[in-house]
Amino acid sequence: MAASDATTARSASGAGLSPGLILAFVCMGQFMVFTDVSIVNLALPSIQEGLGMSEVSLNYIVTAYATVLGGFLLLGGRLADTFGRRRLIQIGFVIFALASLTSGLAENGTMLIASRAVQGFGAALITPAALAILTNTFAEGPERNKALGVWGSLSGIASIVGVILGGVLADTWGWEWIFWINVPIGLGAAVLAPRILPESKAEERGKFDTLGAVTLTAGLLLLIFTLGEATTVGWDTFRTIGSLVGVVALLTAFVVIEAKVASPMMPLRIFRLKTMRVANISAVLVFGTFGSLFFFASLFMQQAFGYSPLKAGFAYVPLAFSVAAGAGIASGLVTKMAARPVVMMGLTLTVAGLLLMWRAPADGSYVVDLLAPFILLGLGCGMVFVTLQIAAFVGVTDEDAGVGAGLINTSQEAGGALGLAVVATIAYSGMSSEMAATGGKPELIAEVHEAANHDAFLSGAMLGTVALLVVTFLMPRGKQSMSSAPAEAGQGPALVKADAEK
Repeated sequence: MAASDATTARSASGAGLSPGLILAFVCMGQFMVFTDVSIVNLALPSIQEGLGMSEVSLNYIVTAYATVLGGFLLLGGRLADTFGRRRLIQIGFVIFALASLTSGLAENGTMLIASRAVQGFGAALITPAALAILTNTFAEGPERNKALGVWGSLSGIASIVGVILGGVLADTWGWEWIFWINVPIGLGAAVLAPRILPESKAEERGKFDTLGAVTLTAGLLLLIFTLGEATTVGWDTFRTIGSLVGVVALLTAFVVIEAKVASPMMPLRIFRLKTMRVANISAVLVFGTFGSLFFFASLFMQQAFGYSPLKAGFAYVPLAFSVAAGAGIASGLVTKMAARPVVMMGLTLTVAGLLLMWRAPADGSYVVDLLAPFILLGLGCGMVFVTLQIAAFVGVTDEDAGVGAGLINTSQEAGGALGLAVVATIAYSGMSSEMAATGGKPELIAEVHEAANHDAFLSGAMLGTVALLVVTFLMPRGKQSMSSAPAEAGQGPALVKADAEK
């Protein structure tokens, strides 16, 4: 998915359109993909009641989508390079729309989770193709950095808007509409794509690394399932231990495959770039932190504060504005300093916000107990998302630009799924016996929900702290580490060398 003219071929269709319109279209696709990561959160209680799902199985509605999306992003990039990026984005929109339709029509939890997984596959075709079109449209340097800043800020903003929109739809038209709203948008985008986007593909077609994609996705899916089920079957059972051994075997096989195949889905040489490497590790932890935050904050406001989905949705509005403000601050700072201090500031605000959520009482008030942490979390979210998106391209050459794009998006989506699974495992540990001991008394049930959510916020704060330590001690300190993302033509080796020496 190289971005240079030497490795891409364009068609005349759409090539004369303004870069601004192309940016708006691909960002719309990215916005839809990220909105659906969080749009289900406030609707979870309604879905649980309507489909009769258990507390533990609810997180699979989120993780099925995010895990399949993360697992197939790199393969989606390869398909786009071979068959055409505009063509793949059209196919992705159609799959996404049809899976959204079946999600709304689901009659049980199994059908909904399966439809969400197919949604994730459609999203995995949209995102890398859209990012490849973006990098192929804008020249390297400040112009592309600005476009990447817009793209990166959408990750955080769309997550918040998704929560708000989910609450509004679930409380008015019904939870089914959080999925059905995608149908006209996705099909409309597929029809409009040839009129807006230029077609491009790689001139040299490598073989598909299908086995690599299968082992990675299977390993992630098995890990998520094992973590979720461990809360009910136990960590010391043969089933849990055997599944974890299977996870290690699958992920080890993935690394071996990538080291040996002629056209690897993820060339291991890219991990020599220190800033990029740390940015992806941080993205796993950061998106795990925010993925669990949005999931449990939505439940906390409904279960402990007694908010309706609509009221909880509007409660997120200050957080959404704070994300936009944080993204704007980060976009200005990254032109003047390295990624490290910007990400550190964002993560510090994030951890502080989560600790305030941890101390928020169930009988508290929104203004006193939720508003301040939401503002801190929004500022931190915006600052971190934008900076990591740009940092992930530092030192990455045109040849590996597509791999870099797929890798950072994979880290984001897989991190969100893994983080939620880990935090949910901690929060829901022993919850079944605690709920049984309540005897059905509402006040005791509320106390159990409050304790579970507090455990989740504290666990999220610990994840954020780990991310802060990783950035503090491992990310390069030099200002030149953010001088170009991706590298300027002819400067790639110099940047790689400078990056490796820090």
